[in-house]
Amino acid sequence: MTIMVALSVNDLVVQYQSQKKKVHAVDHISFSYKENESIGIAGESGCGKSTLGLAIMKTLQENASVSGEILLGDKSILSMSEPEFTKNIRWKQISMVFQGAMNSLDPVFTIKKQFEEILRKHNFEGDYKQTIESAILSVGLTHSILDKYPHEISGGMKQRVIIAMALVLKPKMVIADEPTTALDVLVQAQIMILLKKLKKDGLSIMLISHDLGIISEIAEKIGIMYAGQIVEFGNMQDIYKNPKHPYTIALLESIPKLGETKKIIPLKGNPPSLVNPPSGCRFYDRCPQAMEKCKKEPPKIKTASGFVMCWLHEQ
Repeated sequence: MTIMVALSVNDLVVQYQSQKKKVHAVDHISFSYKENESIGIAGESGCGKSTLGLAIMKTLQENASVSGEILLGDKSILSMSEPEFTKNIRWKQISMVFQGAMNSLDPVFTIKKQFEEILRKHNFEGDYKQTIESAILSVGLTHSILDKYPHEISGGMKQRVIIAMALVLKPKMVIADEPTTALDVLVQAQIMILLKKLKKDGLSIMLISHDLGIISEIAEKIGIMYAGQIVEFGNMQDIYKNPKHPYTIALLESIPKLGETKKIIPLKGNPPSLVNPPSGCRFYDRCPQAMEKCKKEPPKIKTASGFVMCWLHEQ
């Protein structure tokens, strides 16, 4: 059986235009992964992870400009009109759990009414009751929750409801942007168990997070983002066992390990401004292994399962 490419992003650029400045939020990003694979996008706050997800969903703010190519299978997302994308792709083939999503439930409507609104918005013609109850059951909740208002359920239940809403039209792929943020450790574990179950059932997940531990539980592939760029991409095991980019190494070393008393040394300095990003490696000022040639545009060097943007690995 031929395995098709689920999503392919080629030379994607996203810029936000303010009154006087242009922010280079996503800068020439390229990657792809296959059907039934899941991918993690990791990096610190402000590196462009959420913008990448919003670009794929075509839900960027009006002051954003986008160039490059995003393919879902053989369909070009960016070339589609908004009505065509809403009719054929959004929520039907690809959906998104937005960051801080559990705060997006409308407090004056029951959970059931909010599900029905989604189905109406996307011109669903099937059995509303059966479809909604199936989505609720798929995330481990009972149909009794449908008559409740958001303030009557816990944070963990709200997050499950939001995930169920993303699944209600049975998409093949879900983008989950920080799905465990603001949840306590126990509820985080429950959400991760749920995501792993959904993945086992055939759902492809793009998990956006700053937490490499969470990503390791879901993804086969991982992209490490820094200052608007993916600086390393590859299979999860390759990157965790043999990280190549100095930023990836620093990220992994920042994860506390049970039984170790090793002091975690923070990186010096701050990420570069995305208004005027440097022409060379964007990690140059913070890199302990920086060389003079790092001031030039970094190369994209092939690795066993992906690539790394670092002069240290030039052959």
